[in-house]
Amino acid sequence: MNNYKKYSDIANTLRIDIIKMLEKSKTGHPGGSLSACEILTALYFKEMNIDPKNPKKDDRDRFVLSKGHGAPVLYAALAEKGYFPKEELSSLRKIDSMLQGHPDMKGTPGVDMTTGSLGQG
Repeated sequence: MNNYKKYSDIANTLRIDIIKMLEKSKTGHPGGSLSACEILTALYFKEMNIDPKNPKKDDRDRFVLSKGHGAPVLYAALAEKGYFPKEELSSLRKIDSMLQGHPDMKGTPGVDMTTGSLGQG
């Protein structure tokens, strides 16, 4: 499989996961998440020095999602990368879920910065 097809397939998988999450939760911002699929695919699956098996390693790259309302794309990328089981995606915005409306570095594996207010990244 050539690289373009590989990364295109990953971005499409993220899109499908985002739509499923938002449909199940009946809330969210689809445009903010869907518009970032390609960049998160490039970062998480090609460029960034990260390891889901060692998510807190000192020399890892960090990612800050400034538009916290775009959290579903981050969650989809993290699940696809193996930070947590994809089944967790169905718990988006549920009480006591690790996947809240905005990224939370204390509650979600692979999230490096809690965000919500725009302009943090």
